[in-house]
Amino acid sequence: MKTASTTCTMAASSPGAPPPSNSSSQPGRAGEDGVIGGLAPRIEQLVEERLQRRPGGLEGVAARLAAEVNRICHRSDRIQSSGDVQHWAMALVRHRVDKCLTYYEMGSRRGRVELHSNLSAIVYRHVAPKESYLSFQGRYALIEDFMQIFYIEVLNAFRREHQLPATYTPRTQLELAEYMAFSEQYAKRRITLPGRHSQQLIVLRAQSFSRRQPAETSVDMGLVSDGAKSEEAETYARSSLVQEVRDKLKTDAYDPGAAVMRDRVIATLVDYFKAQNQTDCIDYLVLKLEDCSAAEIDEILGLSPRQRDYLQQRFKYHVEKFAQQHEWALVHQWLGANLEDSLGMTPEEWQGFLASLPVDHRRLIDLKRQTDGADQGDEDTLARCLGWTSKKVHRTWSQVLKQAWDYRNQSRRDGDKS
Repeated sequence: MKTASTTCTMAASSPGAPPPSNSSSQPGRAGEDGVIGGLAPRIEQLVEERLQRRPGGLEGVAARLAAEVNRICHRSDRIQSSGDVQHWAMALVRHRVDKCLTYYEMGSRRGRVELHSNLSAIVYRHVAPKESYLSFQGRYALIEDFMQIFYIEVLNAFRREHQLPATYTPRTQLELAEYMAFSEQYAKRRITLPGRHSQQLIVLRAQSFSRRQPAETSVDMGLVSDGAKSEEAETYARSSLVQEVRDKLKTDAYDPGAAVMRDRVIATLVDYFKAQNQTDCIDYLVLKLEDCSAAEIDEILGLSPRQRDYLQQRFKYHVEKFAQQHEWALVHQWLGANLEDSLGMTPEEWQGFLASLPVDHRRLIDLKRQTDGADQGDEDTLARCLGWTSKKVHRTWSQVLKQAWDYRNQSRRDGDKS
């Protein structure tokens, strides 16, 4: 869901870099000072190479990113036991720098819109009580209220984690990009819950926010539908709440946010068909969306039953490829089965699915959740971490999605039989 408001609440101050760490190295573990010394200059070099100049505030940003990467490497038992801490550190450095510079290249306004839109889409289904029937505008207003509160939390967390003064605020374009990248990363941090399940931090915050909303007001549906029969009832029926319910009863019950997402998926699928030179699949899709019968499709497209069967098979092949490879994140978000939602499985199904996977597939899932991305840049980062090629990462992740699809459907079929 794309929303327009982009205000990120910030206080005024001057930029600063975190003070150097005083922690000493532990036997068998990379000490913090030992890693950070080589990372900050490397970060500055990566930024200058990509931008072809030295942006303002680079020294402080590089020091903070280096400290963050160093802290992750120092605290992760998996990284420490890998035998190549520096390799992991550089992979994380490239990932963090890429995220930061992506926002930098968008610019202040477009970067804020993109951040706000992405985070709003994540919380859309969680920000209101489950049993509420809010209009799109009502849910939008709740999202705006929630996001303002969340931005304040993010800024305080940014200051705290980087040991900055309480008055710090980003002043240069690079510092603002650093803050926006941190906001995205902070929002998508996974919090471990009971039962070995986990959830993104922003989703947990949105769910807490929704529980604090006042209970819905009860409405006498008899008065809404039959009209007023007394002076008191007439006054009640003229209230704005009853008018809103009346308007709702006059319209089809649907979720505008879901409709927007559906239209986006269809438009992206049409673009995919065009890129694959499958224009007849576009015609078939349009007719299926119009709920045409097989006989009507044959007549309109001038197909024999055999030709239509062949078209159906090609259509199915490309749709599966689109959903499991090219635009898996978009499709799974639309279905409510994205990675943060355990690919649409219950906690019990998810644990069973993970147990059925090979070790390297489970490791890919863990790393995918840590990078929180599906673009080529993240595939390159994953390839370096796993010692694979980017092509193998892409192919293996497609296999995982197909296995998840089959496991989920089989589990539901078995449940229906029992």
